[in-house]
Amino acid sequence: MAKTIGVLVIDDSAFMRKVLRDIMESAHDIKVVGTAKNGLEALDMVRELRPDVITLDLNMPSMDGLTCLRELQKISDAPVIMLSSLTTDGGKATIEALEAGAIDFVTKPSNLFDISGEQKRVEIIKKIRMAYGFSRKKQASVQKCPKTAAGTEKRPRSSELKALIAIGTSTGGPRALQEVIPYIPEDIPAAILIVQHMPPGFTKSLAERLDSLSGMTVKEGDNNEIICPGYVYLAPGDFHMEVVKDQDGKLRIKLNKKDPDRGHRPSVNVLMKSIARTGFPNVIGVIMTGMGNDGKEGAISIKEKNRGVIICQDEMSCVVYGMPKAVVNTGMADAVVPLKEIAGMIVKYLGVEQ
Repeated sequence: MAKTIGVLVIDDSAFMRKVLRDIMESAHDIKVVGTAKNGLEALDMVRELRPDVITLDLNMPSMDGLTCLRELQKISDAPVIMLSSLTTDGGKATIEALEAGAIDFVTKPSNLFDISGEQKRVEIIKKIRMAYGFSRKKQASVQKCPKTAAGTEKRPRSSELKALIAIGTSTGGPRALQEVIPYIPEDIPAAILIVQHMPPGFTKSLAERLDSLSGMTVKEGDNNEIICPGYVYLAPGDFHMEVVKDQDGKLRIKLNKKDPDRGHRPSVNVLMKSIARTGFPNVIGVIMTGMGNDGKEGAISIKEKNRGVIICQDEMSCVVYGMPKAVVNTGMADAVVPLKEIAGMIVKYLGVEQ
């Protein structure tokens, strides 16, 4: 008989605590073992109840969600899912929470009564189950990168775009990207394009955070902008990001709101397939931690049409070994490496010095 997943819900809103309990307990394998109205109350309950998973609101009186998260990690190994508002401040705080060790997040809709909708119910239950299957041993193996990771000595940017690096990731990606992007030299003759499954606003906050850690310039991609070496372009939330070749032969970014690709917009497959269509000769595809199989078809396209290199994150260092596994199972991966080795592997395949 499968074990019931015990969840502690931490939220200052009585309405939210009730709705979340109803959503979770609609699943046969989830039971809410307790609810706390603030962080201080939650710390006592965690010691007593020892939940398997914790959901934590970011905005609470007396002890905010970030402070509570850090205190929880001192006394419990239970994975934490943050509940965040769809605001600029909510996006920044969520990125900080993921960096601090939260495994994932769920956004609160602008109309709180929509939280009980079927789509949000499915998302919450799915993420609770994912979190329960997550090993904190993996999380402990991911070191936070120092702010000086990219080096204090700036090196001149390359003037010629000789390679494209396409990265796809989802659950666990914001933190994992901090173990990759800051360790790639700013003078590589390449541009990096990233699809991270996140809502609008959150991708902007993630880009700003990665930019503060990196020698390369990290930004959200803008429609029609020319792709330049030494830049990292992050697909904006709720937009597909594609690469096209203009009439002068230059590569540009195109954003669109075409239908989600198997539930995803932005989609890794959409990005990688667009790169394959350009026929650009030097492409590296990187598939990192995440649920599902987004990126599998795109990686195949890059391998077959660009004769590209495919790098996958290994199972032990992934929060969720879904997306990389799907690519590895195709036999297309050229390298399957721990998270800490991905940046070095990219540089190795580019044939440049670190």
